[in-house]
Amino acid sequence: MLQKRLVELSNTAYQRDIVTFTDFLNLNELNILHSTPKHMFPAAYETYGGYEAAERQMVAFLPDALYYEYRYPVEILKISPVNLKFAENLSHRDYLGGILHLGIERCCLGDLLVSEECCRVFVTDSMADYICRNLTRIRHTTVKVSVENMENFHYTPNLELHKGTVSTVRLDSVLSVAFPLSRSKLTGLIEGGKVFVNGKLITTNACRLKENDIISVRGMGRIKYLGILSETKKGRLYIEIGKYI
Repeated sequence: MLQKRLVELSNTAYQRDIVTFTDFLNLNELNILHSTPKHMFPAAYETYGGYEAAERQMVAFLPDALYYEYRYPVEILKISPVNLKFAENLSHRDYLGGILHLGIERCCLGDLLVSEECCRVFVTDSMADYICRNLTRIRHTTVKVSVENMENFHYTPNLELHKGTVSTVRLDSVLSVAFPLSRSKLTGLIEGGKVFVNGKLITTNACRLKENDIISVRGMGRIKYLGILSETKKGRLYIEIGKYI
């Protein structure tokens, strides 16, 4: 049970005055973390996924008397075709499948950032060398893998901007600007446990968003609520959102 494991790691950090880490947690697992009453964790915690707005994140439990510098046990790998000219058009699913085919568990992998030329993937440091030595092919494309310097890594997500008018900045209203679905279907996604705001599961339409909140919809993607641009004469709100692409 994840909650029990999180409490154990927090107790270890508190009792031994050391930093303890989880593997990468997905949105549902992060929701368990955020929903657990704070008094159950004797040690404070932070989360990190390698870059701002990472979806999959590790948790670090920090003792009160932290007397040493620490780093998350995370490496970033760059996977790129040996010959880009003859490479297939590889997708997120292709890269992920290639890594998992090596016998790597998903909890050892963070987000995958796919571009036209390569894929960067965050991994637990214990798996980095194994992947570098053994991942040589994605589908029919021969690839090479190298470790990149985390300190020099900078990533700014590409956002596709959308604007629209809403009566209120409730969750369902804002989602309607990003996704061309009926209000009933959006309500179904929310009540069905598929929508997360800043990593926390939200199951009610009444949730009011704040500027720069990040909303994840399982199976559909992520958006960032950028705020209100203006108000119409009829009192509706003209808002802007960014859709991660």
